Amino acid sequence: MNTVRLTTAQALVRFLAAQYSERDGQEQRLIPGVWGIFGHGNVAGLGQALLQAAVTKEADLPYYLARNEQGMVHASVAYAKMRDRLATFACTASTGPGSTNMITGAALATTNRLPVLLLPSDMFATRAADPVLQQLEDTRGGDVTVNDAFRAVSKYFDRVQRPEQLIPAALAAMRVLTDPVETGAVTLALPQDVQAEAYDWPVEFFRRRVWHVGRPVPEEAAVERAARLLRGAKKPLIVAGGGAVYSGAETALRAFAEATGIPVADTHAGKGAVPWDHPYAVGGIGSTGSYAANELAREADVVVGIGTRYSDFTTASHTVFGNPDVTFVNLNVARLDAVKHSAEPLVADARLGIQALAGALDGWEVEESYRRRTRELIARTREIEDACFTVGHGPLPAQTEILGALNEVLDDRAVVINAAGSMPGDLQQLWRARDPKAYHVEYAYSCMGYEVAAGVGAKMADPSREVVVLVGDGSYLMMAQEIVTMVSEGLKVIIVLVQNHGFASIGALSESLGSQRFGTKYRYRNGDSGRLDGDVLPVDLAANASSLGAEVLHATTVEEFRSAMEKARAATRTTVVHVETDLYGPNPPGHAWWDVPVSQVSALDTTRAAYDTYTAHKQTQRHYL
Repeated sequence: MNTVRLTTAQALVRFLAAQYSERDGQEQRLIPGVWGIFGHGNVAGLGQALLQAAVTKEADLPYYLARNEQGMVHASVAYAKMRDRLATFACTASTGPGSTNMITGAALATTNRLPVLLLPSDMFATRAADPVLQQLEDTRGGDVTVNDAFRAVSKYFDRVQRPEQLIPAALAAMRVLTDPVETGAVTLALPQDVQAEAYDWPVEFFRRRVWHVGRPVPEEAAVERAARLLRGAKKPLIVAGGGAVYSGAETALRAFAEATGIPVADTHAGKGAVPWDHPYAVGGIGSTGSYAANELAREADVVVGIGTRYSDFTTASHTVFGNPDVTFVNLNVARLDAVKHSAEPLVADARLGIQALAGALDGWEVEESYRRRTRELIARTREIEDACFTVGHGPLPAQTEILGALNEVLDDRAVVINAAGSMPGDLQQLWRARDPKAYHVEYAYSCMGYEVAAGVGAKMADPSREVVVLVGDGSYLMMAQEIVTMVSEGLKVIIVLVQNHGFASIGALSESLGSQRFGTKYRYRNGDSGRLDGDVLPVDLAANASSLGAEVLHATTVEEFRSAMEKARAATRTTVVHVETDLYGPNPPGHAWWDVPVSQVSALDTTRAAYDTYTAHKQTQRHYL
């Protein structure tokens, strides 16, 4: 057997550079590069290996410097989302806090079912110098380290205690990364001494490998069972989730809706699978969904879930599907999701499943009265949306007006990124996506701090698109430092920084739950009340963005915002457009509910009133059995 002597880290770099994914005959690098921040745990291991690869050209695996370990995971996940889960980055961090900083990113990746390879450095496998700097000493066992915290948020976890263990561990990692059902965060914990340890590796380990991502074919009998339910439906509704986008099912889905007349609602991950102005597109569904989608959901007798995991926001906490006799047909590559809500499962690739259903339903369509009902609800929804865009609020504009202006100035291929706060709710109702990659809202984990870092990954995934990061001041303050990464990598990203001096979403929720927006505003502490309800803090986030290297433009009105956006689009480097909006809205009208428990007993009148409302909503909540 031919061998080559390398350290474990050098071997891993060579291995990763030779991995490819393939679907429908199209190959691409599975791991196009490595994000990292070096410390004593990886500087002499993976750091040395990446340097050596760059100098000797023995492996093509570029290194990218992040400013926060959580941020580099977010960038990798955003890249994977843009690439339909067929490519992602590896992330290396030092021992201790450097590695545990990646745990939130790991949870986000796994919750969203998006691949990312994490390489946290670990303590000495030999334990020759225990306890070393940043080592957790656990009285329960000598083999416990902080990296064990990754187990709960990873789809695959392994600790490479010996160089030769890397071979099965690395192959298993690639298997999970390229499995549409199992994918998520994959963690290979690498003790710092093992990274630098030499071994005679079989040359075969470094050969070019192509990981084929297949399209599971639907079972014929399952297709017929699903078709039988639909043929008996009078008011069917499709819920398109992320799986419809990742499988490239957009064309098939549109054709299916047109042939059958079944309206299509979408989740955050599925928005854009059908263009917003398609005659059967009824918008977002669920807690922050559109008027049309939620009205149709309440009446639907058969719901066809395509590539959705049915989060509580999608089902409005099990209240939006109001028909007492509603049944479900779930087309999903994962059986876990296909059987939810006692559904008739169709376990298959979304595109192939839609095509199979279309064939089985050839000639069948909904009644004209239902088509007419759909058109009427869409027309009413458009009136609601337009009113939000033109509310004329003052003295500060409403956030909805900013979104309306943004809709107008961006082209169809522009990517809008958001994750948390009040904007996801506004966007699900109001964003008019015509491209499946135009709407990039991370809402499975709804992680504050995702947005700016995700802008890096999205732009790297497709430099031909305008990438617009839409971020509130709350999320910006969580993690803005990857602006420096944008600048250093020469990436042109537009960041729309909406400052309202507080947490608008949680503030409104707090108020609705009787908690009076307590702790949700950025204010001085009031000496009289003892609470944070004094004057507005003198925080200049625009100056902060400028100090990080971005060009900054200011807007105080909707018209100034439009003008600033045109300048930002014409710019050649990262540009921040700063605008202040009213913390108190107005926001789009709500058309559904979200289950957030209210205190059952309280000394506050506001809380008692909110509990009465809560108990009334709970009466409509049910399991779909």
